[in-house]
Amino acid sequence: MDLAYLDHAATSAVRPRAVTDAVVGYLENVGATPGRGGHRLAVEAGRIALRCRQQIATLLNVPDDLGRIAFTANATHALNTALHGTLRAGDRVVVTAFDHNAVLRPAAALARQRDVDVVLVPVDENGVVDEETLRRALDGARLLTINAASNVLGTCLDVSRLARLARDAGALSLVDVAQLAGHCTFDAAAAAVDMIAFTGHKGMLGPQGIGGLWVRTGVDIEPLLTGGTGGDSMQRDMPAAYPDHLEAGTLNGPAIAGLAAGIGVVLEEGVAAIHARTSSLKRRLWEGLTAIDGVRVHTPLAPSGVPIVTITVATLDAAALAARLDREHGVLTRPGLHCAPEAHRLLGTDAGGALRFSLGWSSTEADVERALAAVRSVLHGTAVPVAARSGS
Repeated sequence: MDLAYLDHAATSAVRPRAVTDAVVGYLENVGATPGRGGHRLAVEAGRIALRCRQQIATLLNVPDDLGRIAFTANATHALNTALHGTLRAGDRVVVTAFDHNAVLRPAAALARQRDVDVVLVPVDENGVVDEETLRRALDGARLLTINAASNVLGTCLDVSRLARLARDAGALSLVDVAQLAGHCTFDAAAAAVDMIAFTGHKGMLGPQGIGGLWVRTGVDIEPLLTGGTGGDSMQRDMPAAYPDHLEAGTLNGPAIAGLAAGIGVVLEEGVAAIHARTSSLKRRLWEGLTAIDGVRVHTPLAPSGVPIVTITVATLDAAALAARLDREHGVLTRPGLHCAPEAHRLLGTDAGGALRFSLGWSSTEADVERALAAVRSVLHGTAVPVAARSGS
């Protein structure tokens, strides 16, 4: 495909061959569902699911029993499970301006349904949260949500510090690693967080339709869905044991197999190596965009950030710019509000949105140079060199 795919923060649509092979291999050679039967194919499906949980535990360094990792359809499903399962009538939840609508909308629903007190704490572009403001918000709170990396700016929050402040206030911490996992190292054990929500189709390189929620031992939440689990079928309540407690219904076996393969690729190269490579590409993209007249780069250039660079231009709205980059130059990006309204309010881009370039495991120097040449061409009518048109 003669495209420069720079939308990895939405989905890592350019995946390793191992992921495709794992999904197809599962459908052709296994086909059964984990936890549904004792025959050889069901047992093999269970082995694949266990291997995937092991890969997730290694990638995120989650302490605890592997059974505390429950599969969900995506990070939104996981976050809803955590929020609805943790917050009771009259509780307080503290959210930040970096949070995605996958947190903000369920929190708003819980405010209506259960009179949950939702407190929004501001964050600056560099990911700095005012400690005094946060301490006041956490006083009496049940839960703090922490978006580990902004999907708009690419800026990371100090998860360990924020989790410690929550713990000191007697609150639980829920970390959204959808944009961080696979791009930056994350140590759940060192951060001492209580819950982690993740999705498989971004930096973990898996297919769509699979994500999960890790819940620390000692923290119990109510299931979002109830139904069959393959065991304890005479009980009317969901089993108390994890992961069955949170895994109602048939699991997505093919996606689990693909996720295990995707994480395997990440672990083989090493998260630190991936981060170093994509950070170098991000710097080149950031510097190149900053040098183009009429481009405003909103993303701070921080070594700890994920590979996202977000811009606006004075002469075109984000959607029009994205359409021309795609149509005329084969450069694929993401315009709009990115399901993160508070982050755009912070930037002052809440009216028209912004354009996001996001790099990933398959991104190359040629992709970056092609993108820069394309932006220059659209804004200033400069010719695009042949070499810049032939990126991956």
